[in-house]
Amino acid sequence: MRLSVLDQAPVTKGNTGVDALKNAEELAILADELGYHRMWMAEHHGIGSVVSSAPEITAARLASKTENLRIGTGGVMMMHYSPLKMAEVFKTLSAFSPGRIDFGVGRAPGGDGNAIYALSEGMRPGMDNMYEKFQIAMQLISDEKPEGRLYGTTPAVPEDITLPEAWMLGSSGNSAIETAKMGAGYSFAQFFNGQLSKGILDAYRDNFEPSTLMEKPEINVCYMVTVAETREEAEYQALPQDISGLWLSQGKIGQSLTPEEAKDYPLTEMDKIKIQQRRPMHIVGSAKEVADKLRAEQEKYGFDEAMIVSIPHAQETRLNVYKLLADELL
Repeated sequence: MRLSVLDQAPVTKGNTGVDALKNAEELAILADELGYHRMWMAEHHGIGSVVSSAPEITAARLASKTENLRIGTGGVMMMHYSPLKMAEVFKTLSAFSPGRIDFGVGRAPGGDGNAIYALSEGMRPGMDNMYEKFQIAMQLISDEKPEGRLYGTTPAVPEDITLPEAWMLGSSGNSAIETAKMGAGYSFAQFFNGQLSKGILDAYRDNFEPSTLMEKPEINVCYMVTVAETREEAEYQALPQDISGLWLSQGKIGQSLTPEEAKDYPLTEMDKIKIQQRRPMHIVGSAKEVADKLRAEQEKYGFDEAMIVSIPHAQETRLNVYKLLADELL
């Protein structure tokens, strides 16, 4: 099984945004050494506990610090950017790191209403043309001329670069067929709502049409994972994120607790039930237990790659998650 990394640059209690970005760099270097396949940076805006607001900038840094790891975005939030600008950014990245860049995009805003309008300078952002934007950006990256004067007269430079891979993020299955028809890889965010089904992935594979940026169907599924040497330790380290997930379901966003604080947090019986109900979105256990679970998921759904997002409080603990999984699966 191929293993990959998704990072959101989380700011855990007692750390700063600068620390979070340096932690992302440290994680990329480790993932490269361990044999992970790729690492993506997410895009979020206006959330103090997550500082991956410019994933393409962080990607450039990570690519310069690694040798074999594919680097990209999971994903650039298209509503905020012109197809021409996206094409220029990823062609530049690919010029510096040929054969190692992923152009990963998403259709969500990556922030609340205030962030959306601030990014669009107060104007209503285009939210209904995401697939068209993606298609145009892919054409520009491939040195093709899109139809129409707006994007058909200005080439995206640099030209003649090694083409990146193109990926679309999804969390409900609605984008699977459209992604397939455009010839892009499909990344399903299982950690977001836990609604993965074989039907979604089969629909993607059945409708795939090759493109210059992706010759054959490729699927990765992103899981939130916490592992440790024992299940008990994993549960202890996972509880802060379980509580954060509980808060999110209640419309609350805040910095996660430390494991010590989480252990003493007053959870009701209903809270505990809800945490267990969210387990498809957060896999917790010993390295062997989690590895067996991921293998079973791959056999059931037939995806090509598991992408891991892990957010324990301490960076050392987080790095250990990726080490333990590599020992079991790589």
